[in-house]
Amino acid sequence: MSDMKQTPPSADEADVEREVRLGRKFSLSEALGQMGGQGLLKGESPIAPLHQTEAAIATYLRAHLTDAGGVLAEVVLRSMRTSDVLLQHVHEPMVVLVSYVNHVLQSAMLLQDLVREADAAWGRAYDERPYFERAGQPSHPADPYTFASVHDALR
Repeated sequence: MSDMKQTPPSADEADVEREVRLGRKFSLSEALGQMGGQGLLKGESPIAPLHQTEAAIATYLRAHLTDAGGVLAEVVLRSMRTSDVLLQHVHEPMVVLVSYVNHVLQSAMLLQDLVREADAAWGRAYDERPYFERAGQPSHPADPYTFASVHDALR
């Protein structure tokens, strides 16, 4: 897009603007508002790209993740916020999500940590004692987050 040159205000317009400004106190919000009208945010979103990517991933997770307990999407998103892949691909939410999920699925330790966080978040959300699964022992029948269920949900 080409920028159009603004014509300077006429003498009458300048007088009116000066008169209006005499009765006002200067504020930062007014200055930003005037600058915004002159192209300060022209074509740009006021929301940072990192937050846009996080919002896109959160929306996708809530719509597509099978979650019996209702907290897995938030736990995945919270864990993903600390990953390096988010900063490396800040404008590509699906690349971030696929890379993160693949990384978790390839590491038994990361999957166990994610399941433990989901169990703890579920316990806080429902004010109940969480069922922490232990390796080599059968999971509790009422546990909404087991290693197998989270693995299947992420896959």
